[in-house]
Amino acid sequence: MTPSFLAYGSLAIAIVCEVAGSAFLQKSEQFSRIGPVLAMTILYGISFFFLSQALKGIPLGVAYAIWGGLGIVLTAFVSVTVFRQAIDVAALVGIAMIVSGVVVMQVFSRTTVH
Repeated sequence: MTPSFLAYGSLAIAIVCEVAGSAFLQKSEQFSRIGPVLAMTILYGISFFFLSQALKGIPLGVAYAIWGGLGIVLTAFVSVTVFRQAIDVAALVGIAMIVSGVVVMQVFSRTTVH
């Protein structure tokens, strides 16, 4: 496996764990339920571990932008599908702008790993 593949694979795991951790944050009911709090803490820890591994092959700014941007998109998706929370048009436009920024960075930036 190439270093780039490993870096982006680690980043993908970090994103999934961060999104799952955020879902458990919602389920923790403001830290009043210990099970979801423990799951959230573990998942955030795993997320940061894999984010740190991704930094071996991806610059910090790029990795964090992808991690944060895709994390926002996926967390919004989870909030709508799992928690049945509504998202208005302005939020959808903002999310689309985040996705556009990540795409522009990946396609046109020379700092990303291709």
